[in-house]
Amino acid sequence: MTKQCDAQHEVGAPEHLAKLWFATLLRDGFALTAAGDNGTFAGIGAEALRGMFTGLELNRDLESAVKHVMAGLSALGLHPDVVAGVKALHTAGYRLATLTNGTAQVAEKLFTEAGIRNSFDLLLSVEDAPSWKPGKASYEYAAAACGTTPEQILLIAVHPWDIHGASRAGLATAWINRAGGLYPNYFHAPDHAVSALPDLIPALAEGS
Repeated sequence: MTKQCDAQHEVGAPEHLAKLWFATLLRDGFALTAAGDNGTFAGIGAEALRGMFTGLELNRDLESAVKHVMAGLSALGLHPDVVAGVKALHTAGYRLATLTNGTAQVAEKLFTEAGIRNSFDLLLSVEDAPSWKPGKASYEYAAAACGTTPEQILLIAVHPWDIHGASRAGLATAWINRAGGLYPNYFHAPDHAVSALPDLIPALAEGS
């Protein structure tokens, strides 16, 4: 969230609002999914910012501030372990695809700039699915797009709610626990848990 904190600070908003904004975005996206709707990440995110920024003393008008912060999403970078991990998985023969609650265009930009776009067969977004993750239909959409079944897919994620949703949909799961946090016991446990993406290769070998 560092880039988003910077973007909020640049428009005159308190930096701590970045985490609250992201949590609000996810909450409302999940609420729409639970109600049977499918909003866009950008649309929900922008509207959540309007609500948070209203009444604050910003250094520009409200819409300009919202636009600036949302544009900051495209400036997000990859975690240091991602490039090596993706290359290792690709070299090991795994077929790779993404499934994001955001836009596929952001993933396209990130992976292209990092030189790993060619390691991925597909960049998928829930914008083309019936629901957001962790709705079951989102994982089923990804399986269909990949021409396989949920049971043949391993979801790799940092969010326990994503791990839980994928597990409930029948996917195998791997949790990347970079912060050394405690996994919530009310979610389905991951099949694998590692601290960095490159560590997943030996973990998968052990489990095979």
